[in-house]
Amino acid sequence: MKHTIEVLKIEECLHSDYIKPKSMYYLHNSVEKRWDIVDTHNSVAILLYHKDLDSFVFVKQFRPSIYLKNNDGFTYELCAGLVDKNKSLIEIAQEEVLEETGYDVSLNELQKVTSFYTAVGFAGGLQTFYFASIDESMRVGDGGGIDSENIEVIYLKREEALTFMFDESIATTSGLMFALMWYFKTYEK
Repeated sequence: MKHTIEVLKIEECLHSDYIKPKSMYYLHNSVEKRWDIVDTHNSVAILLYHKDLDSFVFVKQFRPSIYLKNNDGFTYELCAGLVDKNKSLIEIAQEEVLEETGYDVSLNELQKVTSFYTAVGFAGGLQTFYFASIDESMRVGDGGGIDSENIEVIYLKREEALTFMFDESIATTSGLMFALMWYFKTYEK
């Protein structure tokens, strides 16, 4: 898939539905301190293992913040989404799998693994991590996200995963790496 990126401008963010920059003033051991933080939504992330293809299913998408660091901006990530709807975490996970990958996973097929904090130096969002095994009978669409998300569905063979996650030329996320390590520790004993 060919992508052309052109940065038009970068400016101060004065309003956002997704983040709220703040400064926190506090006392720590009687010393007054200030720390800049970003108030964010919590999120869900889902590791998908495709049984028929013996592959993990990831999403590849453009991230402007990564573009500013590597002039490419495309990251390989777990299927994921913000907790910004009046639904349970598992319902949001199910919805994200369908929107991003095109697979319809039932709620009882989604296994909650754990929750952890992300971007702890400035945001501290809580991410809840799920796992599901899928097969082609669950495919109901192409995925790709909604609106203008422009998400590409990626299939990575299981035997290539360990090499993939340590290839520094590929932009991956800590959540994806954690999920793969969890999978190999849990299922590949």
